[in-house]
Amino acid sequence: MSSDEALFGSIEPSGAAPAKPAEAEPLADASAEAPERVRPTPHRSKLVELLRNSKLPEDDRFAVEESIERYESWIGDMASTDATGNELVRQLVDLTNDYKKSVELDLIWDSGRDFLFRQRGQLKIDNSIIEEFLPWLIDPRVIPVLAEQDLYAGPAGAFAAAYFSSSLTAPASGISMKVRRKDQDFTLSRRAYLKASFKSNFPAGATSSMDVWLAYVAAECKTNLDKTMFQEASATSHDLKVAVPAARYYLICEYLDMTPISTAGTDIDEVLILRGKRLGSHKRKEYSSAANRKRLRSEYVSYIEANPIRYDVVQRFVDHLRSLFEAKDPNEEDVVTKGYF
Repeated sequence: MSSDEALFGSIEPSGAAPAKPAEAEPLADASAEAPERVRPTPHRSKLVELLRNSKLPEDDRFAVEESIERYESWIGDMASTDATGNELVRQLVDLTNDYKKSVELDLIWDSGRDFLFRQRGQLKIDNSIIEEFLPWLIDPRVIPVLAEQDLYAGPAGAFAAAYFSSSLTAPASGISMKVRRKDQDFTLSRRAYLKASFKSNFPAGATSSMDVWLAYVAAECKTNLDKTMFQEASATSHDLKVAVPAARYYLICEYLDMTPISTAGTDIDEVLILRGKRLGSHKRKEYSSAANRKRLRSEYVSYIEANPIRYDVVQRFVDHLRSLFEAKDPNEEDVVTKGYF
């Protein structure tokens, strides 16, 4: 295993992994009660795809099927909890930690073959868990004001820009409006509808129309955050905030794999580290074979138990979301009375 490969996480492919289209993976209605809410299931999709993968060793097939059963239990437990507020956040984190440990340990680490361990990044087996977990925090029991909002939560192709590919010699019917989107692992979005034409009455044959997701909160989820990923996120956050200036952008990682860089010169609002610092390459090389993983299993168990998803970091993200609904557009009379805005 090279020093560039991930251990307690997934190998990040070059460029952002495309999110599922909103039509294929519906975003969660933020105002709906938990049992009735339809949520995107990016992690479950990866498990099902894995089961259908012709390269999956036959020895691992039963373990994948067991993981799907544990997945259903995890989702059922999160849906059935009757806690509210910060206690609900804590319970969701605890349930996710239990499930994530089973995937990392029982499915990937304990496999007698090397396929799952070495391909976990490309397969997005475990890092998609965070993507599926985040929309569960968008709940009126956690943020009561959500019950009154027309918002949706989940992975989406967030609107980044609109442009026109027409020219001076183009016919009146050829305005050719195009939209650029940025795939994000998590968004808190509103659907918007765009229409453009050279004609004020928008005739059907000479009009470009489309719907887009405006991301008021966007987050990119990384397993091991390195400097290159940070720079890519900086560019993406800028594009999204040009499109929606009121948006917030967060970079969420499990493990930090770089020297911290100030976000002050970027459009990233905050980097959130869920678990800790990534192990050094000298340690990761020891786990390159199934035989070594079996021998050093207790060491691995101690590591993941010492580095769970931290409740306080998830709670900080929730508090950021809550604060968004406290900020309101300034009223002229109030501003004059107070003397500032």
